[in-house]
Amino acid sequence: MGVEQKLGDMGVVTTTLEQAVNWSRTRAMWPMLFGLACCAIEMMAAQAAHYDMSRFGMELMRPSPRQSDLMIVAGRVSRKMAPVLRRLYDQMADPKWVVAMGDCASCGGVFNNYAVVQGVDEIVPVDIYVAGCPPRPEALINGIMALHAKVGSEKVKNWA
Repeated sequence: MGVEQKLGDMGVVTTTLEQAVNWSRTRAMWPMLFGLACCAIEMMAAQAAHYDMSRFGMELMRPSPRQSDLMIVAGRVSRKMAPVLRRLYDQMADPKWVVAMGDCASCGGVFNNYAVVQGVDEIVPVDIYVAGCPPRPEALINGIMALHAKVGSEKVKNWA
């Protein structure tokens, strides 16, 4: 005899703590403003009414790292900006995630010189890479959905 037969039609939902926490983490990610180049325009477009990232619980971009748990690095990172990026990442509360948006953030793009970091993963750990120069808002939303799938499959033993 299963739980459904014992409880009847009472509408009781059973789940694990792991599933409930992962569900709440994916529905309440607060991205931080970190637009460095032309990719930032596409990130702003993804937030606008036509694409509406609010449906993912990302109502507005946070200007403070202390209020954010998702950093979207949109654009090229110069060597002078790298310590600032790392400091902001360190100030974010755990758990925190990073999306590298665009070719410049992912691998330096067309800027193969001494002044541009050849991939933001040299500075902070990156969870999702969004390709394109600049990537369309649809690509960013696809990256957000991929991040949701990654966060949704996390195990309790990996939380610490």
